Amino acid sequence: MPSQFIPFHVPAIGAEEIRAVVDTLESGWLTSGTKVKRFEDDFAEYVNSGTAALHLALDAIGIRQHDEVIVPTMTFTATAEVVLYFRAKPVLVDCQRDTLNLDPNQIAAAITSKTKAIIPVHFGGQPCDMTPILEIAKAYKLRVIEDAAHALPATYRGKRVGTIGDITCFSFYATKTITTGEGGMATTENSEWAERMRMMSLHGISHDAWKRYTKEGSWYYEVICPGFKYNLTDIAAAIGIEQLSKCTELWKARKRIAYVYDKCFADLPEIQIPSCQPNLEHAWHLYVIQLNLDHLKITRNQFIEELREQGIGTSVHFIPLHLHPYYRDTFGYKPQDFPNARLAFERIVSLPIYPRMTEADVESVIGAVSKIVKQNRR
Repeated sequence: MPSQFIPFHVPAIGAEEIRAVVDTLESGWLTSGTKVKRFEDDFAEYVNSGTAALHLALDAIGIRQHDEVIVPTMTFTATAEVVLYFRAKPVLVDCQRDTLNLDPNQIAAAITSKTKAIIPVHFGGQPCDMTPILEIAKAYKLRVIEDAAHALPATYRGKRVGTIGDITCFSFYATKTITTGEGGMATTENSEWAERMRMMSLHGISHDAWKRYTKEGSWYYEVICPGFKYNLTDIAAAIGIEQLSKCTELWKARKRIAYVYDKCFADLPEIQIPSCQPNLEHAWHLYVIQLNLDHLKITRNQFIEELREQGIGTSVHFIPLHLHPYYRDTFGYKPQDFPNARLAFERIVSLPIYPRMTEADVESVIGAVSKIVKQNRR
């Protein structure tokens, strides 16, 4: 057992981020300002050229009451709850058994005359199969809003996630591949949608309203539409600028850990390692194994508890939406409605994978998983 508990995640915050925050504090400008603009520009360049981002994206494409939006059941509640903000209906679709991504083959059956958009979620950092999703969207005249909370800096068939769908939404929550503590970013090539999201993120006030507190600004502003308070602060953006400069380096570190896990778990029939599809780069936000429970004498929950006793922190991504009381009771979903997600939920475990893990940490995780498997084989 490791002498110290290995948590599920530790953010990769270094001296550069700390200095950037101090510089911002000393500048006297704390809220949305020049560093937010720089972070947006840097991010746009990085991807070729959170929940709030998804909300703004759906507003930008004009989602209204009684509309329907296709959402995978295998996701965090934020993906569906933003649909409910509009009094629209999230329509759930099952996942693929291997990747746990949205199954393109099941989308068409969920489409009605009320369907306006599809929200594919790039599970764990592996891009969905976007080609058939985009073809379906085009055939039915639907918008594609990608939930890329896990997917920076993933690529699909040579294209960076963030440049594929109509709008792509990223998260910078503390556990994500880069972090600003909280916050997110939306990317789009549609300038009208971009301007709408920018305006709605700060109370629906006319463009560049933040400048009214600078010498080039004016006290005068106009409220174009009742908006939201979703603006990123310069303090958060200062962290984001530094994190983004390390994004590729952090990804390579996670990828190395995933490779070691793959190699060491390959000979354990009780463990199904993540299935990686060709022609893409996985962001490796998560490393999700699936337990072959027919080969084990313990359940997934017992497996997690034994890992905790061995000093290893884990998580489960996700409890499918249709199993939660709200979605079950509101929309009448039953556990058997989405068999792939239901089966996966009983088997999945997310193991630690973050750049600050040492070789000894990785070896401890592998050792604990292997020990528990060998002790509990049927």
